[in-house]
Amino acid sequence: MPPLVLASGSPRRRELLGQLGLSFVVMSPDVDETPLGHEDPRRYVARLAAAKAGAVARRTAAAGAVVLAADTTVELDGTILGKPVDAADAARMLHALAGRDHEVHSGVALAHGGHVHVVTVTTTVSFAPLGPAEIGWYVATGEPMDKAGAYALQGIGGAFVVAVHGSVTNVIGLPLVETLGLLAQAGITVG
Repeated sequence: MPPLVLASGSPRRRELLGQLGLSFVVMSPDVDETPLGHEDPRRYVARLAAAKAGAVARRTAAAGAVVLAADTTVELDGTILGKPVDAADAARMLHALAGRDHEVHSGVALAHGGHVHVVTVTTTVSFAPLGPAEIGWYVATGEPMDKAGAYALQGIGGAFVVAVHGSVTNVIGLPLVETLGLLAQAGITVG
C-alpha cells in the first residue's frame, strides 16, 4: 500500500480517519481559504479540498504518497458560514441557524499519481430554536470558535441539533463513505 497523508490540521478529521484503522501521517497544507466573490458553497469546498491535496502532494510526490484532504462549510440561504472571527460573529451565526435547517457541504479530495479526484457531500441539519441565553452560554464554552457555522455536532453543539438528514460524519468534517471510496481507487482499503 502507498503511504497515506492526511492534508489537514483538523483533529476531527484525524480522529475520523483514525477510526478506520488506517496508518497515516498528517501534513497541514498552507492554502488561502477565502471564498471567491459569490462562490457557490459546493464549488468552494471542492476547490479548497483539491487545493489542499495538491499543495501537500507536491511536497510528497517523490514518496509516491496518496494525499487525502477535505474542507467543510455550512450554508444558510446561499451564504457560506465559515469559522467565526470572534464571539459576536459566533453568536450571530447561531442566531441565524436557530430553529432552521441548513446544509453542511464537504469537499473530499484524493491526490495520487499526478491526478486529483474530488467528491462533494451535502447533509441537511435541523437546529432547535435557541434563545439569547443558550447562545451566550454556548459561545462562552469556546467550542464554536474554530468550527464552520459556529457549532460542533460531536460536541456540546450536538444538543441543539434536532435532526441530521444525510452523512453524520460529513457534518463532523470527513464523510467516511465517500472517503473510503476515494481511498479504494488508490488501492487503500480497510480490513
